[in-house]
Amino acid sequence: MNNQQMMELTTVEKSEFEQLVKECTRSGSIDLNLYTEYDVKRGLRDSNGNGVLTGLTEISDVCGCQSVNGRKIPVDGELYFQGYNVEDIIKGSPRDRFRFEETTYLLLFGSLPDDKQFESFLRILADLQELSGAFIRDVIMKATSANLMNSLMKSILSLYSYDENPDDISVPNVLRQSLQLIAKMPLLAVYAYQAYRHYKLDGTLMIKNPKKGYSIAENILYMLRDDGQFTELEAKVLDICLVLHAEHGGGNNSTFTTHVVTSSGTDTYSAIAASIASLKGPKHGGANLKVQKMFADIEANCKNWEDREEVCAYLNKILDKEAFDKAGLIYGMGHAVYTNSDPREVILKNFAKMLSEEKGMQKEFALYELVEKEAGELIMHKRKLFKPVCANVDFYSGFVYSMLGIPEELFTPIFAIARISGWCAHRLEELVNAGKIIRPAYKYVGHHRPYCTMQDRNEGKQPR
Repeated sequence: MNNQQMMELTTVEKSEFEQLVKECTRSGSIDLNLYTEYDVKRGLRDSNGNGVLTGLTEISDVCGCQSVNGRKIPVDGELYFQGYNVEDIIKGSPRDRFRFEETTYLLLFGSLPDDKQFESFLRILADLQELSGAFIRDVIMKATSANLMNSLMKSILSLYSYDENPDDISVPNVLRQSLQLIAKMPLLAVYAYQAYRHYKLDGTLMIKNPKKGYSIAENILYMLRDDGQFTELEAKVLDICLVLHAEHGGGNNSTFTTHVVTSSGTDTYSAIAASIASLKGPKHGGANLKVQKMFADIEANCKNWEDREEVCAYLNKILDKEAFDKAGLIYGMGHAVYTNSDPREVILKNFAKMLSEEKGMQKEFALYELVEKEAGELIMHKRKLFKPVCANVDFYSGFVYSMLGIPEELFTPIFAIARISGWCAHRLEELVNAGKIIRPAYKYVGHHRPYCTMQDRNEGKQPR
């Protein structure tokens, strides 16, 4: 019996299963008014959508407003890594090819490296990045997944078995594990795609070892492309994408997952796999792919991309749930913290423009710019909002990846390649501070019932 036959149900079994689905849905439904009655911060957010304070961190600061006379006033967004403005990190770095590696050092160790420290750090990463042929054959090439995030989780968890001391959560051991995972993550992602490509797409199999002396961004492009060639601008833009996605505060879903799981005392491989599972979700790491699909839909349904009225009319259809995926959302617009602007989007937009000029895709960039300009006002008007709605980093990141020739299957894994630096920094911070296990409370709103006998159940007397 094959897997498909095992998953198939008879007509009677399907009917019985559908009844179980109805029972499960009924049982799991909670009256939403109870969240107000018990003042429950659903999603750990208050009534204004602000995150509930659950911890302290020195790793990064996400700023979208400032306090004036006790009131929070929206301002242009700013993002700080270990106290340094990310814009200054990108503009001021003397290392034009290794900004992401420099950022990783900063996140992990709290200061910018000097030349000697950085050269040592790069040597360590280079020595740790390679994977054995046996691991590639036995783990990555077997049971390939259409969603590469699942492949990443499988590989990360399998690395546990190759570690002589996997459960030691002392700082020295976790730092060693963190550096290994940061170095190996690009290979795990690119090789997973090559395996997927071999079995599911065109049958091609191309496994390249990373080049010594290349940056992580350069090696991603080198290992991914058949000819291994890339331009200086391509590598620079991908490097900056990795910096912008490396860290974003302790409260984002995947990083909070890192803190929660780490606080239980579990091993590094389990903690990072859990964080990847969080990032896989379309509400978190998959947003840039949604933006790409939305723009493909806009391009197909708007004859003149330069016609503001035609484009706005179609955006209104999207908001009215009449077009695209009928969800009523313009993807890439809006953020939980930023209102006036997302600093990552502002930076990435400039490089997206430069790359579009190199690729001859100025027309596509102009459409993105037009949608960004108009969508915020349309959303505010349609939703009757009183604060600005800005584009977020996902708005241009998928467009950039497409111009770089990165397949869509790798969009979210690229995010994971970057964000693992932040996850590891937060894991180490949680361990260094030896906090309590993170355990928020849930209010029980069901009813206590007497045990129901089988006879009463058979007679339909079970209380609901």
